[in-house]
Amino acid sequence: MKKNISTIAKVLVPLLISTAILWWMYRGMDWQQVSDALHGGMDWKWMLLSLPFGILAEALRGFRWKLALDPMGEHPRHHTCINAIFLSYGSSLVVPRVGEFLRCGVLKRYDGVPFTRAMGTVVTERCIDIIIIMLLSAVTVLLQIPVFARIVTETGLSFDGLLNRFTPMGYFVTLVCLLTITGMAWWLSHKLSVFSRIRAILLDLKTGIFSIRYIRRWGLFILYSVGIWMAYFLHFYLTFFCFACTQDLGIMVSLVAFVVGTFAVLVPTPNGAGPWHFAVKTVLVLFGVAQTEAVVFVLIVHTIQTALVALLGVYSCLALSLTQRRDANFIQTTK
Repeated sequence: MKKNISTIAKVLVPLLISTAILWWMYRGMDWQQVSDALHGGMDWKWMLLSLPFGILAEALRGFRWKLALDPMGEHPRHHTCINAIFLSYGSSLVVPRVGEFLRCGVLKRYDGVPFTRAMGTVVTERCIDIIIIMLLSAVTVLLQIPVFARIVTETGLSFDGLLNRFTPMGYFVTLVCLLTITGMAWWLSHKLSVFSRIRAILLDLKTGIFSIRYIRRWGLFILYSVGIWMAYFLHFYLTFFCFACTQDLGIMVSLVAFVVGTFAVLVPTPNGAGPWHFAVKTVLVLFGVAQTEAVVFVLIVHTIQTALVALLGVYSCLALSLTQRRDANFIQTTK
């Protein structure tokens, strides 16, 4: 009974957070503006050009994952790794963060990779991604110092002025997002402490985490890591050219919105729905985009990109259903 309640809570709580933020943002919205944008108000060719980069980012994750598993003597097939990534992101639209466990299960099921070893490499990958996004954030802040100085000089904005542009509900949403991230970190640390009671699992997890030390093709691993985030950025940046309100903002504004949106996605809602909308909309408004145009932009972009994630998840289910499992003898001979 307790387990069922916990499972239901993992689905409902993120959904309620997402729904509450989206309702607050789009209450009183004139939906005709969204319809007008979809039917002639946006340049669809840029949106179509952005979609392959979303696919590329996930595919590169699959290639990088295989590279991280190789030093342990685990050699899953490339297409299994890629489809596991597709499925992990698609499933996380239903239950946030479940995809990390599901993709390790896929490798166990089809290519015989021990679950805990695969999970160890996932932890390592996440640490590398955090380092990359922190470096990207630092570079973005440094590059934006002249821009922010010009805005303050030309418009008379101050830090107090920026804070005054937040409504009481805006402060509330930000607080909820921060508390959710804190709660998630506590939950993860608690789960890891439970794992540590089982020595065999801990050893496999440790092997996976430290496998990065033995990667033979470091240059390729770094190339994949940088390529993943370049693809994510282009997936987002090209959408700026779809709309008249954002097409002239420039790459640096897009970079700021991308970095802020990446941190917002840490809140465990389906594909960051709600927190991502709020964060990116706020950045666009601060750089001069009208409130109404900003909320239309984030709604359309996020919906289309989420639909792509869902389609890739469906594709992976079909592809995996046609994938032949490796038998035990083959797995033993490759180790």
